[in-house]
Amino acid sequence: MSFQGYLKTILAKTGKGPDDFRKLAEQKGFTADGQLKASTKAGDIVQWLKTDYDLGQGHAMAIYALLKGIKDENSD
Repeated sequence: MSFQGYLKTILAKTGKGPDDFRKLAEQKGFTADGQLKASTKAGDIVQWLKTDYDLGQGHAMAIYALLKGIKDENSD
């Protein structure tokens, strides 16, 4: 599945897009000033998204990549 495919599926399942997850991550304390905190690990994000949104590993890792800056909304 492409990165865009992951984002579309996440939006359909949760009703939330990349900007929503950025804001939620900031509220949860995973990010500061739009940057992932050094103390935040991939497992922290995966567990949060699994618990709160019932996302699987692959979809949660897509959000992690987004938060970490590895990918963005325009990535393939």
